[in-house]
Amino acid sequence: MLFYSSRALSHLSRPVGLARFLNYRKISNAPQIAEEVAKLLELKAQLNNEDATNGPHKFILKTAKGTRDYPPQQMVIRQKVLDKVVAVFKRHGAEAIDTPVFELKEVLMGKYGEDSKLIYDLKDQGGEMLSLRYDLTVPFARYLAMNKITNIKRYHIAKVYRRDNPSITRGRYREFYQCDFDIAGAYDPMIPDAECVKIVQEILDSLNIGSYIIKLNHRLLLDGMFEACGVPNDKFRSICSAVDKLDKSPWQEVKKEMIEEKGLMEAVADRIGEYVSLSGKSELVEKLLKDEKLSKNKTAVEGLEAMKLVLKYCDLYNTSSNVVFDLSLARGLDYYTGIIYEAVLLGDPAEGSEVSVGSVAGGGRYDNLVGMFDPKKKQVPCVGVSIGIERIFSVIETKLIAAKEKVRTTEVEVYVASAQKNLSEERMKLCNELWKEGFKVEHSYKRNPKLLAQLQYCEEQGIPLVLILGESELERGVVKIREVTSRVETEIERNKLVEELQNRLGQ
Repeated sequence: MLFYSSRALSHLSRPVGLARFLNYRKISNAPQIAEEVAKLLELKAQLNNEDATNGPHKFILKTAKGTRDYPPQQMVIRQKVLDKVVAVFKRHGAEAIDTPVFELKEVLMGKYGEDSKLIYDLKDQGGEMLSLRYDLTVPFARYLAMNKITNIKRYHIAKVYRRDNPSITRGRYREFYQCDFDIAGAYDPMIPDAECVKIVQEILDSLNIGSYIIKLNHRLLLDGMFEACGVPNDKFRSICSAVDKLDKSPWQEVKKEMIEEKGLMEAVADRIGEYVSLSGKSELVEKLLKDEKLSKNKTAVEGLEAMKLVLKYCDLYNTSSNVVFDLSLARGLDYYTGIIYEAVLLGDPAEGSEVSVGSVAGGGRYDNLVGMFDPKKKQVPCVGVSIGIERIFSVIETKLIAAKEKVRTTEVEVYVASAQKNLSEERMKLCNELWKEGFKVEHSYKRNPKLLAQLQYCEEQGIPLVLILGESELERGVVKIREVTSRVETEIERNKLVEELQNRLGQ
């Protein structure tokens, strides 16, 4: 048996070194060569494994880039926010669905424009090319087509994945939750669209996270504007993606991208710049309907008439105070066909720039997406909105930290304590009685805990009531109730305890 160093084996794995070795061993025929190469590679793998096991190995324990752990304090905040969001969705008649976290790659590709490069691809799994879902909209469209559903109002809260450059401080991650509400079905123009805007308003008002605006625009108006400005048809989507960056980049940077990267003429870009700087209300719609270029473009006029109608419905729903018609809003995803909208937090200067995280909701109409999956190309008109819940979490967490508010991480209402030794079984009996009645109860897992330690635990956890058991109380058939905040103690008969707790806890 020959032995070789890892350095020698590394040299032998290269073509020149291997040829010299085989010549030295006088090996010429193919079977022998294959056998010797296999032995060498096996030896090299063994040596590498030994080096990895025995050698110095610095392992950094951390979460993957663009992800994070959520401790109990943050999970409480998240759940409260999600409860409010779901309450709004249900108030508007939505029902819940769920879809797999990964889809066939071909389902996702070609639906997101330039953002398709951010899709996470998975390895070949038994002959299927799979990718992690990028959003909840495309899986929803696939679900409708696959199940032949033509009418549904649904909400979906789940994680999505994007191979993006994360910014944890601004609530942008590679793994994050989306909260989607969608209305599928053929209805009269702008009625469901206006309700989606109303839903965004209700959610943001219920969360009390500061002032905001909801920007509205229309894809037909954008296409008509591009056409009127002289943008070639094959560049509509790429120019739309460039305009979509105006919320993060100044016009000069966007213009430079249009000219140098997208190949647009400077004069055309300048004409686009004149329009995308405009924002307003219904009066802006009337002004643009009289515009020399747009008034002659059928697509632009159709988009403007739709905007006129949706703004009228926003007046009826009392959302106008938060709504702005903004021609710079583009939303770069390819599947949008009609109205598009985006909610933006304005931020409070007194609270610091960290609170102003920008867009916290977005969506629009996508009438052609379902037809991409249907064998007969049958279309199901859809409109929906996605709440940027991670960014909202970031804002609320920042506010709570600034206010130094303590967040309760459990919902325990009653703590069963013992004042003397050897009463652990009595505590367990009382806990069991209260659990059966639906109370949220806990006690110490130590047989003989000190009373002071039990009371301190209740104060630290914010538990409102303590039931104290002692030998005297057990003999008299009573329980001592202590209010944690006031420290006032009263006795109550054991058979009246449930009623007393219900009254005190407001159940």
